Amino acid sequence: MSNDYDVNLRYGVDTSLDLSGKVAVVTGGLGGIAMASNEMLLEKGASLALLYPPFEAEKVESVRDQFDAARVQFVCCDVTDPASVEQAFSEVEQHYGHIDILVNCAGYVMLQPVLETDFAEWQKQIAVNLTGPFLCAQAAGKRMVQAGNGGKIINIASQAASIAIDNHVAYTSAKAGLLGMTKVMAKEFAPHRINVNTLSPTVVLTPMGEKAWRGEKGEQMKTLIPLGRFAYTDEIAAAVLFFASNGSDMITGADLMIDGGFTIW
Repeated sequence: MSNDYDVNLRYGVDTSLDLSGKVAVVTGGLGGIAMASNEMLLEKGASLALLYPPFEAEKVESVRDQFDAARVQFVCCDVTDPASVEQAFSEVEQHYGHIDILVNCAGYVMLQPVLETDFAEWQKQIAVNLTGPFLCAQAAGKRMVQAGNGGKIINIASQAASIAIDNHVAYTSAKAGLLGMTKVMAKEFAPHRINVNTLSPTVVLTPMGEKAWRGEKGEQMKTLIPLGRFAYTDEIAAAVLFFASNGSDMITGADLMIDGGFTIW
């Protein structure tokens, strides 16, 4: 039998990025990156389950009418609580019948120097930025493995996971842990055709990002970014869409920097 490969064969990448029939769970589903991602995923035909924390219940009611109820489900979930996560993913599975894509967008940051970071603040940032993605990826991965149809898990990390930035000790520790977690999951899930990857943005012009980097501090940060600006939410959403599509089927365990060159210094 010949070991030659037919170099004219093609995998079948769908350049239209069509996601019709796919169900995507988006944690932190009302945040800036999430909302931009929601728009693109919906444009490509996906149905969504938007997970939101209990304190955002009023915000849900203010945005609910912006979405087609037949294609968007809202689910209250504390991503740091195992029971709440399991309940939320069970609700999504009951509603749609399957889960194909998970986008871990839920995040929290409080910038403090190492010596001024108290233990409660450390715990909160680790809980939201690392434990939450773990619990949600575990819940989604379990269901994807059982269904046998493959899947995509996309974790939003940060440039702070790969390079030291002052006042980011808790956030950096959580996001660096997220990179390691993603690699292990990618390796274990690969036999089930489940791709697990991270996106590592620079400062993104979300409400959280703007609050953390407004004023002179932000202007100084931009001087360290070769492209000279912060990122916009739709730029991150475009990468989410790529990782959700079949064009990324050969990519797993990877970290895509969307940082304007910040980490090449």
